Amino acid sequence: MFVWREDLGGARIAFTDRNGGVSESPYGSLNLSSVTGDRPERVSANWDLVCNGLGVGAEQLAIMRCVHGTDVLELTEPPQRTRPAVDGLVTSTPGVVLVALVADCAPVLLVDAKARIVGAAHAGRPGLAAGIVAATVERMRSYGADSIVARVGPCVCGECYEVPQTMQDEIASAVPAARSTTRWGTPGLDIGHGVLAQLTDLGIEAAHLPICTMESPDLYSHRRDGNRTGRMAGLVWLE
Repeated sequence: MFVWREDLGGARIAFTDRNGGVSESPYGSLNLSSVTGDRPERVSANWDLVCNGLGVGAEQLAIMRCVHGTDVLELTEPPQRTRPAVDGLVTSTPGVVLVALVADCAPVLLVDAKARIVGAAHAGRPGLAAGIVAATVERMRSYGADSIVARVGPCVCGECYEVPQTMQDEIASAVPAARSTTRWGTPGLDIGHGVLAQLTDLGIEAAHLPICTMESPDLYSHRRDGNRTGRMAGLVWLE
C-alpha cells in the first residue's frame, strides 16, 4: 500500500503504490482516481483503505486536480466536494492532508517542521519546465518557511522516458539537469533528476525515492500502460 512513509518532526509524508486495494484489472488494485474510467465506488473504497492505514479521515484530504501549470493554492481547510485545479498546495493547518496524484510525474512533498508549514507539488514535464517546484517553495517561504526539506516520490526515470529531440531541447533549456539518454540511446528526460536540481538550486535538502514507475510492476505508469491505468498519491500533513 505504501512504498514510503516518514515522520519529519511533526509532519508526516507517504507515497502509495498500487497494492492492497479493491480495483479490478486494468486498475488493480489501489487506484486512487476515477479519471481514467475506474468505478468511483472502488476508488472511494481504496481511499478509505489509505486513510485507515495513515490514521486520517477522508474529510481531511485536499486532492489537487493537476493541470500541469504553476498555480499554488494556500489552504486553511480541505476543499469541500471540489478538487482545486492547481499543481501546488500549501498549508499551515494541522490535519489538512495535501495530495498529489501521479502516474509517471513526480510527486514533490515539502516540509518545514520548525515553521509548521507543508507543501505538495505535482511536477510533470510541463510543470517542471515552467517552475511549479520553485513556485510552491516560494509560497511556503512567503509564510515564513526557512528550513524546508523535500522528498521526491517515484516517477519515470531518464533511461525510460523517451521524447523527441525538439522536446528534450525545449525542456532542457529551462532545466538542463533533466536531459538524459534512454538505455537504447535516444533522447530522454529525467524528471526526478530535474526536480532534485531545482531543489538544490533553491537551497533545499532533498531526497528522491529512485524507483521508476515504468519499470516497477508495483507502480502505475501512464507511459507503460496507456490511458487506462491508475493513479498513486504523495501525501503530506502536519500532525
